[in-house]
Amino acid sequence: MLSLKGTQMCGIAGFYLRNRTAELGDIRAMCHAIEHRGPDDEGVRVEGGCAIGMRRLSIIDLNTGHQPISNEDGTIWIVFNGEIYNYQTLRTELIAKGHRFRTNSDTETIIHLYEEEGEEGVKKLRGMFSFAIWDSRRHCVFIARDRFGKKPLYYTRNKDGFYFASELKSLRTLELDWEMDPEAMRLFFRFLYVPDPYTPFRNVRKLMPGCWLRYHADGKVEEGRYWRLPAPEERRGIADRAETAAKVREKFDEAVRIRMIADVPLGAFLSGGIDSGSVVASMAIQSKDPVKTFSIGFEEAEFNELPAAKMVADKYKTEHHEIVVKPDSVGLIERIARHCDEPFGDSSCIPTLIVSEFARRHVKVALSGDGGDELFGGYQLYFDVEEQRKLDAIPGFVRKAISAVADRLPYSAYGKNYLRGLSRPSALDRYMSHSGTPHFLLSQLVQPEWMPPGDAAYVRRQMTDCLLPDEADVLSQAFYFEATATLTGNMLVKVDRMSMAASLEVRSPLLDHELAEYAMTIPPDLKLRPGRGKAIFLDAVGDRLPPPLLTLPKKGFGVPLAIWFRTSLKSFLWDRLLSQEFLGRGMVSEPFVRALLEEHQSGRRNNYWLLYSLLMLEMWFRDWEQPRRRPTGLLETVS
Repeated sequence: MLSLKGTQMCGIAGFYLRNRTAELGDIRAMCHAIEHRGPDDEGVRVEGGCAIGMRRLSIIDLNTGHQPISNEDGTIWIVFNGEIYNYQTLRTELIAKGHRFRTNSDTETIIHLYEEEGEEGVKKLRGMFSFAIWDSRRHCVFIARDRFGKKPLYYTRNKDGFYFASELKSLRTLELDWEMDPEAMRLFFRFLYVPDPYTPFRNVRKLMPGCWLRYHADGKVEEGRYWRLPAPEERRGIADRAETAAKVREKFDEAVRIRMIADVPLGAFLSGGIDSGSVVASMAIQSKDPVKTFSIGFEEAEFNELPAAKMVADKYKTEHHEIVVKPDSVGLIERIARHCDEPFGDSSCIPTLIVSEFARRHVKVALSGDGGDELFGGYQLYFDVEEQRKLDAIPGFVRKAISAVADRLPYSAYGKNYLRGLSRPSALDRYMSHSGTPHFLLSQLVQPEWMPPGDAAYVRRQMTDCLLPDEADVLSQAFYFEATATLTGNMLVKVDRMSMAASLEVRSPLLDHELAEYAMTIPPDLKLRPGRGKAIFLDAVGDRLPPPLLTLPKKGFGVPLAIWFRTSLKSFLWDRLLSQEFLGRGMVSEPFVRALLEEHQSGRRNNYWLLYSLLMLEMWFRDWEQPRRRPTGLLETVS
């Protein structure tokens, strides 16, 4: 087993003031706000106008991994959240160039790499991370975020200085400008999450994945991108199937192996799906000890994947843990709203939090199967995009007629969304019309001020980094958008916030950037074959899975929320969505909200996904509007 020293999941925070001295109490308050991200340790550094700090969840190098950490002469300091898998190779190279190390940590390696190569050094890091460096030589703060944005990093600046943190909660401890950003809220209604780089607030942004930023003492800001996901291969029939599958298998196993490093108990989430099952299989093959696996189920058969998960657990004789969940649904909703930090409409937060808390009883680290659908073509939408190519032949005047018919149909009419999609002027518009909340539904729900445009041009304007040039094939556009927008802004946010709420580290082998780069070179006909998504991935590792698992229909990671909204959560849901506080914000139509609730209660339609998103929006408002009390006892000696 390899040894990786200094690794830790945590939360980081800090600021650099231009014209006054930093106060210890401010940085301690920022760290206190994200204690759940790192309950094991805290460290801060205050020097002049700069203060940096972190909360640590100790995973590796339990005794000597304390942060912040500095270079040889104490002129450069770092707070780091994440893990760097290739740090030992980098360390050897840096020692050969004359750098002297006091520890064997990956954190210290970043410091010396920064000394040697500046922002160019970030390109050499293989791992997941967000970090901040205080460089007293150059009087600047340097921040960077990993390639897929697995680790969050918010920042803001004003006339007084620059501020950053892993979560908005940290920034809220300071007196900053919290003016709402209408564009971010329009994007929330469109996608049911707030995509990078937006936040709900006009003056606060997320650092984009694969990017860095440097803030200087005079207020000057430099920004750069060190990595971008390559565009997917469009040509077909250009790769050898067996050779490609062998390469996927090799890179996948390597990605799993380097993530099985920890000085604390480690396990894996195990659902009934292909991706998590493949991760567990690879772990079992490469481990001398039984793998600890964790699965949750529900009494409702539709949402109970325990039998499928157990097939993998039995095959590899894992140390398997499973529970059938009867959660306190109201309490869960309130906790999720608080931990998401932003309006966030993905209801799979619920099972993610439950399985994270369940796993945390036994381990501090869990591997997951996130990323397989986006990179290897596991979603039905990719087949829909392929099928809808045929619609390009429909003349424009026919599209206009279809659009007119769709617009005249009442909301309750079945097929309205399908007709609306047919009427779109381009393949990209058709894909976007099915990505997020249907435009016709939003037009009934959202007041005009908060209504997002329904065309693909709007998405391109607001999320430029997540779409390819116009000439790109629409299937490539779909692969790229799912991997750079949906994955980063939705899936990985869900995993980070819910696992950190449980003080659990989650690692995602399928999002190893070297594996992802190779996946983008695989032509679509090897990923999508009739009746089967992720075909090349199954060619690579499908022989490791129980055969019945390969024929099961794909399920999302869901909960019986539709049932709860008609039963245990009904009063809570109706009270919140019909409250004067929610409706008085002027964002949604009261008659249409009431219609959605009544329609769902009657069973005529299943509106749970939209009702949940509206509920989370209101719960976020309520949580954010609560007064925050600054904790006492934060002026201890700087460590």
